[in-house]
Amino acid sequence: MTEATERFFESLPARAPEVLVSPVSGTMQIDLAQGTRTVHWLAHLRPGAIEVSRNRGPADAIWYTSEELFDRLVTGRAQAISSVLRNESSFSGDVVLFLLFRRFFPDPPGTRDPREAARAQLGRLR
Repeated sequence: MTEATERFFESLPARAPEVLVSPVSGTMQIDLAQGTRTVHWLAHLRPGAIEVSRNRGPADAIWYTSEELFDRLVTGRAQAISSVLRNESSFSGDVVLFLLFRRFFPDPPGTRDPREAARAQLGRLR
């Protein structure tokens, strides 16, 4: 398990109030594979809060990916939805939980909010 992944999961409870603003609740299991070993994380999501543990358990959704890909996700070098569409990871269960959880991942390095870019462009035109 990489340090970036560990820090990512540790940061989730503090970041949850700003990320989990929808009324969706549920449990998602994240399985990170490396060779023949799989590390499990269980995330209980609810509005404004998340509880994370290194357990397996009953889950409304399961996301299976490699540790290497997940490390790229937590550093903004990959995108969650793209990884599923390319079959680099797989997902089963309540897709709304996956869409909600992906909001915790950072934007790619160098990404700017398009509204800020438009404001800057507008300021140069005046």
